[in-house]
Amino acid sequence: MPILTRLPLLLALILSFLAVPAAAREVLDLSEGWRFQFGEISEEAAQPGFDDRGWKGVIVPHTWNRIGEYALERGPQTNNDQGTGWYRLRLHAPQAEPGMRQYLDFAAVGNIADVWINGTHVGTHKGAFSRFRFDVTDAWKPGEVNLIAVRADNSKPAIGSTTEHVIPLAGDFFIHGGIYRQVALVTAKEAGIDLLDYGGPGVYAHTAEITDGKAVVNVGTRVRNFGGKGWFALDIVVKDASGKKVARSIETVRLQTGTEAFDRALTIKAPRLWNGTADPYLYSVTVALTNGRKELDSVTQPLGIRSFRVDPEKGFFLNDKHLKLHGVSRHQDRLGKGWALSPDDHAEDMALIAEMGGNSVRHGHYQHADEWSDEADKAGMVVWAELPYVGAPSLSGGKGSDELWANAEQQLRELIRQNYNHPSIMMWSIGNEVDSAQAFGAVEDPPSPIDLLRRLHDIAKEEDPARPTIFADFSEDFGPFGKTRQPMTGVTDMVAYNRYFGWYYMQGPNAGRILAGSMDQLHAKHPDIPMGISEYGAGSGLTQFSEDPLSGFVAMAGRPQTEEYAALVHEWSWPVIAERDWLFGSWVWNMFDFVSDLRNEGDSVDINTKGLVSMDRKVKKDAFYFYKAAWSEEPMIHLTGKRNETRFYPVMDVKAYTNQATASLFMNGDEIGEVECPNHTCVWKAVRLGPGENHAEVRSGELSDSTLWVGSNPATYGIRIDAGNIAASRSGGRRYGSDTFVTGGKPVARFAGAIGGRGSEDVPVKADVPELFDHWRAGDSFSYAIPVPDGDWKVTIRTLEPGQSEFDPRMAEAFSIKAEEHKPVVMSVAANGEQMIERLDAALESGGARMGVARSFPVTVTDGELKLDFAGVDGGSAAVAAIEITK
Repeated sequence: MPILTRLPLLLALILSFLAVPAAAREVLDLSEGWRFQFGEISEEAAQPGFDDRGWKGVIVPHTWNRIGEYALERGPQTNNDQGTGWYRLRLHAPQAEPGMRQYLDFAAVGNIADVWINGTHVGTHKGAFSRFRFDVTDAWKPGEVNLIAVRADNSKPAIGSTTEHVIPLAGDFFIHGGIYRQVALVTAKEAGIDLLDYGGPGVYAHTAEITDGKAVVNVGTRVRNFGGKGWFALDIVVKDASGKKVARSIETVRLQTGTEAFDRALTIKAPRLWNGTADPYLYSVTVALTNGRKELDSVTQPLGIRSFRVDPEKGFFLNDKHLKLHGVSRHQDRLGKGWALSPDDHAEDMALIAEMGGNSVRHGHYQHADEWSDEADKAGMVVWAELPYVGAPSLSGGKGSDELWANAEQQLRELIRQNYNHPSIMMWSIGNEVDSAQAFGAVEDPPSPIDLLRRLHDIAKEEDPARPTIFADFSEDFGPFGKTRQPMTGVTDMVAYNRYFGWYYMQGPNAGRILAGSMDQLHAKHPDIPMGISEYGAGSGLTQFSEDPLSGFVAMAGRPQTEEYAALVHEWSWPVIAERDWLFGSWVWNMFDFVSDLRNEGDSVDINTKGLVSMDRKVKKDAFYFYKAAWSEEPMIHLTGKRNETRFYPVMDVKAYTNQATASLFMNGDEIGEVECPNHTCVWKAVRLGPGENHAEVRSGELSDSTLWVGSNPATYGIRIDAGNIAASRSGGRRYGSDTFVTGGKPVARFAGAIGGRGSEDVPVKADVPELFDHWRAGDSFSYAIPVPDGDWKVTIRTLEPGQSEFDPRMAEAFSIKAEEHKPVVMSVAANGEQMIERLDAALESGGARMGVARSFPVTVTDGELKLDFAGVDGGSAAVAAIEITK
């Protein structure tokens, strides 16, 4: 090599070797010492002389919101205030060498942040989820007391509001206000790796090529120079997990004043691949800038060497091996803490997903914290990272304003640059249900979400050509909602569908078959587009249980919501997904219960109950264990219904989840029998319970799980059925089991508006125990076969005349609600074949609609079962709200 050709390399080596390692970039944590006040305050609050002595002292991360409770009503601790909150911090700044620059680094502020230094406004950032930095050098006073003031604004999006043009405009989640992630002061040299690159690290590495025995890694570096031009050395080092150097590139660069980008390729011999959960091996890449006297700046980023691809017919491949992606979505909140999470919180969340056997995580519906993505890298999760483009591009219709488009572009570039180096992230989602506002007719002028979606796809490919784009669809080919949908499938590289068969629509055991048919149809329609399922699942409370989850009314948007029915939805859905390799991935919605001020469901308020784990992470619902049985390689067995300790009937079905072929059940030491466990599910039907404690144990080989169930004593408590109700209840001081032992009829909810009804207000039924009339069973005829000990009993039937409800045709079609001709409740009742009530006219006996009626009669049971038959007479129908069998 000629000497002139080698001069730049020799100069770079000299500059590098002469450089003295130093903490050139100083980072000062600014967690403590803040004072906070919520409310509209003038900008005088940003001035040094403002009196904040009455403000509250807080530690950052902090949010003023506290929302979401496992209760039926909001308690006094709830704070769902949206608006502006002010933060002030007086800081005696460290001394700084001449020419040093100061930056404020905010990991995230919800939702709009305005920042002042010593009374000077230094910047505004719009977007609740991404990191941003401001160069505050001109206003900063090293070695003196400085005032940092921050106004955080999480106002609810509305026409004319401060957030009207900031995504997201909508969403089934709550935007928490405050400095809810970390904040720091960064002091750096005039020349260094760019701190103002959309909040990104300034160093961007990706695997360009993997061949036998080597990998080529491209490293891009952005350098910003505020000083004069000169010669510098750019030193790039790749280290393995033990810290050993495995590749290095060093060169001399001549910097001008301003910003420059450099791209270099490094070769790593015999690379160890980042191979998902099987082996999430991480290298690191460090870029240092030196000037021959000292190291000016350095940045270290994670590096995972891997390849991946997605085939429309065969699915997802990691390092050329097929990998079925199965995982969960996750929101970033936690009970009592909101969005102000700690590193330990992130680590616990990831450990729970790994315990369940998940291999993929979807970030719903926005950029998550760096610590969370670090956890995903270490755990080997394949990650779907998402932009908060949700619902619609505008609150008033059309394609959205130029201001909103600019904000969406800004947030997407921030998302990609700040997360570029995480090997776990393998797809950029540029939208979620962006067609939902259009589908529901939420605005008068129909929105046009496809225009912004196209623009965001182009930006994502410009930023990162190596990763595919994706979005989550709401309404394609879905009843009336799909009829006005813009043809968005094909705008992104891949597509996934939010589909809640079995929950919001098509409830019951056919849900899996309907899901299969729907996805097969979409795959046939788009055979060249990789396809997944981005959301599916069901809600469940923590204290609401069902003896027979197939009999009662499924309150998909209200109360109650039982753990047993939610588990069934997952049992129906997963086999359909598992057997279709072309479904490259699926994500349960959601891993954890999360805050939504749109929700009053199950046994909670302001919580979306679809989590597999409770919002405080203390309760793993039964569905968690179903997926652990389906996904985890660790041998396991789990007895379901363990938290449902008190049982209201003398018999019950027992269920267990396992990844073993068979399991045996023992009750009070007696073996009930061994059963096969298809779909990881073992069931023992009609197992008898004795009064008091019953010890249940399920075994498979060396595995076992056990619990205590308290059986009821019919002679003391009777047998009471809350007809139509999917959950057991306590009404009028008495215990009622859920609707069970029934054939025929259908469950009905008192408030038809919960499922798209109209013409019937949410009017309580007038009765001595009105809550028993929140649900009832109705039909031309139906019957109950109830296990009752032999002897003489009194039977009480509670009924009513419900009146007539109409249904919105769009809602009826979407949610499979059948409009039926109203028949008055005029019925007969037979017990064990003997007519006990020949004609009961509910309206006539009660005096009108929505008024309870109770009729009683004696029966004698001789064979351990009471058969009750209800039938409409004289052109009427039957309805039963409760059945009580007592001594």
